[in-house]
Amino acid sequence: MWAVGRMSGFVALALFTMTVLLGILTRSGRPLLAIPRFSVTLLHRNLSLLATVFLLLHVGTLLLDSYAQLNIVDVVVPFLGSFKPFWQGLGTVALDLVLALVVTGLLRHRIGQRAFRAVHWFSYAMWPIALGHAIGNGTNGGNGWFLAGASIAVLLLAAATAWRVSAAFLETSKVRQGGLS
Repeated sequence: MWAVGRMSGFVALALFTMTVLLGILTRSGRPLLAIPRFSVTLLHRNLSLLATVFLLLHVGTLLLDSYAQLNIVDVVVPFLGSFKPFWQGLGTVALDLVLALVVTGLLRHRIGQRAFRAVHWFSYAMWPIALGHAIGNGTNGGNGWFLAGASIAVLLLAAATAWRVSAAFLETSKVRQGGLS
């Protein structure tokens, strides 16, 4: 269980990295290489759901693992864990944010676009919180290969986020009006 818990956490973080990058691209309304805009949106949605499955696998297997000694309270209430409570608490906060993102994504048509977008801004907080959890609480969080990969991911997300908040970033509707594809 321990190995599955570790690996599923790593895979979830990698998938969430791609999900945030694709979310920014989706919002821009631009295609990804030869992939049309609507396919980028579908890819973003499907990767985010797959990342959530791996996150649930991560939490579920560690709940069942005797070494991790997690309990339901540790998973639901941040910073109460017995092992590295701060770092574990960051994982709990990230999980709570992911659940909010998934619920609003699934209820998007019922809650409206404004509420959906407001909650989805939390993805910019969820990812670094999850990375902090992985570095501080993960078994391989201090390994060179992990830190190198995390550094690349940080650079990619920082660049994408800078583009997202820059004046050069065009929203989907503006792209469509201008005829860009």
